[in-house]
Amino acid sequence: MGENIGAAARAMWNFGLSRLRLVAPRDGWPNPAAVAMASGAGRVLDDARVFDDTEAAIADLTTVYATTVRPRELTKRVLTPEAAMREAAARIAGGERVGVLYGRERTGLENEDVVRASAIVTVPVNPGFGSLNLAQCVLLMAYEWRRTHDATPPELLATGRSEVAAAEDVARMVAHLTGELDRAGFFWPEHKRPSMVANLENLFRRAPLTDQDVRTLRGVIRALAEGPRERSRPEG
Repeated sequence: MGENIGAAARAMWNFGLSRLRLVAPRDGWPNPAAVAMASGAGRVLDDARVFDDTEAAIADLTTVYATTVRPRELTKRVLTPEAAMREAAARIAGGERVGVLYGRERTGLENEDVVRASAIVTVPVNPGFGSLNLAQCVLLMAYEWRRTHDATPPELLATGRSEVAAAEDVARMVAHLTGELDRAGFFWPEHKRPSMVANLENLFRRAPLTDQDVRTLRGVIRALAEGPRERSRPEG
């Protein structure tokens, strides 16, 4: 279906893939339904190559991964998407031409297509419901491909317009707080003071504070130390 081709192209372009090969599209090519579904990934469709059969489509490739459930009658390596794309990246870096083969939306890949593949990729889905939409499968593979090239750390601290506070600024804030708590007689009994101070320091060191956080906390400490202020009321 044109819609499935368009959705697959969109999934590819989301993760930086652009070389799409089509084997005998059911509704002919080009297809306006594919363009509408691609939603901004039209360049992938513009450069798509169309072939009459699978053999012609993969003729120039050195390694082909077939996305399908594990076949019982064939002996082939079966990889997860992550392992397959990690291997693909290494093969491409070594000069090979690599492709991923997807089947029809309704029936998937035929055995005659699978036998031409170098290995099989099977997604570890719910055993009770393993049916994936074509574009969903493309998205999974494209995502794993992108991960092999992406240096984004697994966790980031989004600080908005602020920056992470310097350790010395946090230390001064903690010292300010400790001093005011000493004046208020908070640390009692006295022999527990070291552990109580350590707990306070750990509280503020446990998660990164921004410079804005530190300024806000210093303001809170100052306001509590100074006590209630007289607010001038408007006349009239």
